[in-house]
Amino acid sequence: MYKKWLGTIAKCSLFEGIAADELRGVLQCMNLNLNEYKKGDYLTIAGNEFSQIGVVLSGTVALIKETASGSRVIIGLIGAGEMFGEMAAYSDKKSWPMTVIAQTNCTVMFFSKNKIVGCCERVCTSHKRLIMNMLKVVSNRALMLNKKVEYLSIKSLRGKISTYLLEEYTKTGNNTFQLSLNRNELADFINVSRPSLSRELGKMRDEGLIDFHSTAIRIKDIATLKELSE
Repeated sequence: MYKKWLGTIAKCSLFEGIAADELRGVLQCMNLNLNEYKKGDYLTIAGNEFSQIGVVLSGTVALIKETASGSRVIIGLIGAGEMFGEMAAYSDKKSWPMTVIAQTNCTVMFFSKNKIVGCCERVCTSHKRLIMNMLKVVSNRALMLNKKVEYLSIKSLRGKISTYLLEEYTKTGNNTFQLSLNRNELADFINVSRPSLSRELGKMRDEGLIDFHSTAIRIKDIATLKELSE
């Protein structure tokens, strides 16, 4: 069932340091469920009963936070080999804190949280490694969420845009790159309206800070963007 996905599963941080032959045994212990979703399908809705942790095997899913007014904020995009649900898994929460939507057609595997911290029926030699990896994943996620709070605390729209573009620049190492989000998604991500985002991007282009076409961006004045993001 999962054999065709072994390469992708091995890239997941949860299985870091586990040899390929051991990985097969670990996966057998986990009683995996594999599900396929079409773009726009809901994997789960905030408030639904929490029961399993997910790992994306193909495609991309979006983590969505909905406000009381009905607006949506994209908390993050999860791609192949990445995990979601681990932050809520071992808390007192009994329900999903966020809505998870298929950003593209995707395949996702789910497993019970008890398969990590519970007793291993096969007494896997890699079970200790799984627990340590999960602790590492949760800790890193907490640090990223703290960074997200700092990001959202930036008051100016231009500052938010500059920060986002600089983060993308750092990831690619190139001043010309493709955005991972379209305009609507980016507006949701930095919590502004689509028209406001488009106007500000246009102003930044007119001032010679950036240039763009569709989702392709070229940073022309890195120094100024760094000043704006501070």
